[in-house]
Amino acid sequence: MFKVLAKLGVNLATLAQHALIRRRRATMSHNFIIAEHGVSIIFENATPNDGTLIQSMDPFRVNDEPKNLLLKLFVTNDLQPISPEDTELIRDIDTGNGMTLVDVLPSGGYQFHIRNVQGNLCCLLHTNKDFSICRCKLEGDFTMRNFGLNNALMLSYAFAGSFQQTLLIHASLVRHQNKGYAFTAKSGTGKSTHVSLWLRYIPDCDLMNDDNPIVRVIDGKPYIYGSPWSGKTPCYRNIKAELGSISRIDRAKENSVEQMRPIEAFASLLPSCSTMKWDKAVFNNTVEIITKIIETSKVYTIHCLPNKDAALLCQQTIAK
Repeated sequence: MFKVLAKLGVNLATLAQHALIRRRRATMSHNFIIAEHGVSIIFENATPNDGTLIQSMDPFRVNDEPKNLLLKLFVTNDLQPISPEDTELIRDIDTGNGMTLVDVLPSGGYQFHIRNVQGNLCCLLHTNKDFSICRCKLEGDFTMRNFGLNNALMLSYAFAGSFQQTLLIHASLVRHQNKGYAFTAKSGTGKSTHVSLWLRYIPDCDLMNDDNPIVRVIDGKPYIYGSPWSGKTPCYRNIKAELGSISRIDRAKENSVEQMRPIEAFASLLPSCSTMKWDKAVFNNTVEIITKIIETSKVYTIHCLPNKDAALLCQQTIAK
C-alpha cells in the first residue's frame, strides 16, 4: 500500500500530518473552574464542539486542564442506551423544564434520558457511581443540544460536588458588603423579586446568581459562589463570597423576619438542594453539608410583601 502511494507521489508524512489535524479537530477539550472545582468537557466527534453550546460557561473557562478535576464529561456520538433488561428504573422526574428518566446501571452508575418540555430526547447521559466520569450523546437541533448538555452538566456537577462538600441550591443570591445572602422559595413566590428590591434600595449590593448558586464548605466554613446556571436571568459570574445567611421567602400580609430552629432550617434547606434520595452516598453527603451549614450560618423565614420596607427590614435583621 505504501509503495503504491509513493508511486502516485503521495507524501506519507503529509498524510500523517493531515490525519493528526483531523483528529485534533474532531476532539476538542474545554476546561473550567467552577466554585474552585475543575471541570473538563471533551467533545469526541460531536458537533458543534467550539463551545457555542456552553456559552454560559465562558466566565469560568481556563486554558489548561485543572489538576484536581471534580468532573470530566465526554460528549460523543457513539453512546448507546443500555437496555431496560440490564438497568433498574428509578423514576421519571419532572424537572420543571422537562422530564428526566433515571436508571441505575449494572456498574452502580446512572443512565439519564433528559427530555425537554415537548417530550423530545435531548441528551442521553451515562455516569459512574460518583459522577467524576460522565459520557453523553446529544440529540436534535442546536436548541435541544444546548438544553441537553447544560442539564447534563448541571446535574453531574451537583451530584459529583456532594462528594466534595459542595451543594447546588435553588436560590437567588445577592452580595452585600462582601457576604452572600441566598433566598429560596417555591417557584413563583418571589425570591427574584425580593432580591431585586435589595438591588434597588440597599447600597453596596450586586446580583451573584438568580437561580442556582453553589455552596462549598471549606475548612469548616461555608462560602457561596456564582455558577453557569442562572435560570431565566443571564447572570453567570465567577465570584465568591462568605455565606451570610439563607432565607426562605414566604408571602404574607405584613413584613416580619424570624430565625429558624435547626430542625426547621434542615426541613427548609433540603428541598432546595440538588440531591438523589435514592442514592445513599449522595444523599448522606447532602445531609452532612446541610448540617454543617446550619451549624455555622443562620437560616431565616422572611414573611413579606413585595415592597421596599420588606427589603429594608430583612437587611437590617439578617445582615447585622
